Amino acid sequence: MKLAILSRAPHSYSTQRLRAAAQQRGHTVKVLNTLRFAIDLSGDEPDLQFRGKRLSDYDAILPRIGNSITYFGTAVVRQFEQMDVYTPNTANGITNSRDKLRASQILSRHGIGMPATTFVRNRADVRPAIERVGGAPVVIKLLEGTQGIGVILAPEVKVAEAIIETLHSTKQNVLIQRFAAESRGRDIRALVVGDRVVAAMRRIASGDEFRSNVHRGGTVEPVELDPEYEQAAVRSAQIMGLRVAGVDMLEGNEGPLVMEVNSSPGLEGVETATKLDVAGAIIDHMANQVAFPEIDVRQRLTVSTGYGVAELVVHTGADIVGSKLGESGLSERDITVLTLHRGSNVVPNPRRSTVLEAGDRLLCFGKLEEMRSMIPERRRRRTKVRKLPKQPIPES
Repeated sequence: MKLAILSRAPHSYSTQRLRAAAQQRGHTVKVLNTLRFAIDLSGDEPDLQFRGKRLSDYDAILPRIGNSITYFGTAVVRQFEQMDVYTPNTANGITNSRDKLRASQILSRHGIGMPATTFVRNRADVRPAIERVGGAPVVIKLLEGTQGIGVILAPEVKVAEAIIETLHSTKQNVLIQRFAAESRGRDIRALVVGDRVVAAMRRIASGDEFRSNVHRGGTVEPVELDPEYEQAAVRSAQIMGLRVAGVDMLEGNEGPLVMEVNSSPGLEGVETATKLDVAGAIIDHMANQVAFPEIDVRQRLTVSTGYGVAELVVHTGADIVGSKLGESGLSERDITVLTLHRGSNVVPNPRRSTVLEAGDRLLCFGKLEEMRSMIPERRRRRTKVRKLPKQPIPES
């Protein structure tokens, strides 16, 4: 495999480890400065220039895109995708994960456990927002902060309001989030590669510091994850479109609470804590994908005329509720179920004997018109009408 690591820090621990792991396995690897690319759209096919010269062919790239160059870096990754060069982390995945609000919106849609979060802009909406997440103390987060920078714990409502007002005055967008006191200044970083967690560590804050980031003086220890934590980490990474990710989770009273999905996780802390070859696992995964690449079918809008991929939800009261998949009539309508999602469980290639339940989400391939006809009319949200008190009738 001929691999390019996109990084502006060739001497960093993570870049050096990834390069060494690739070389040890017999791959050709180069570290290329992301900012030295030029996207070439002048020809018949998508192309890239590097340092003023046409880029040679690569089998795969591994993006290590810094927060400060997200826009340009993801444009370069997107161009590699157009050139059919494999990347474990897509440009969309990197972009989604960088914006904390967008990431939270995407994850919440798929039932991932997260600390209660809200986002407002008007000053009058701040206090009600704080109340919605459970009241003070609350955590205030800048949307594009990193390494614990831009994360503030406000112990009282008035303090939170003052901080948010100040940040808004400087054109900063912030999230308001419930403070999970039960985590006691600890969190878990799980390194996801492909469809599994290859290493995990617990980060412990130093002293009175509530942020557990190593850059804030926190310490680390290896941890064996319970299955629900592993599943939450893998699902979060896959939902974001990332095959290599660091997933940060709090240990909540009712299970894992996902805080962040990092598309360029550092390797030094987790490799030091666990003594595991995380860099090697990443390279092995990429080599396997180059040899036999997976296709994200949801990226393919239409495969052939009239056919495509869509997600169907089995609604309460639907005719197929309680039916076996093989007896549901879907195959007769030229619809094949690829994956069944039930709560937090994912069943690939479900058997014909699988009984369908209300709430099941079916990822299907088939006739678009047939699938469209199965979608019920969108229900509108009911709005509560507040009754006004009766006014006395004035005497004549």
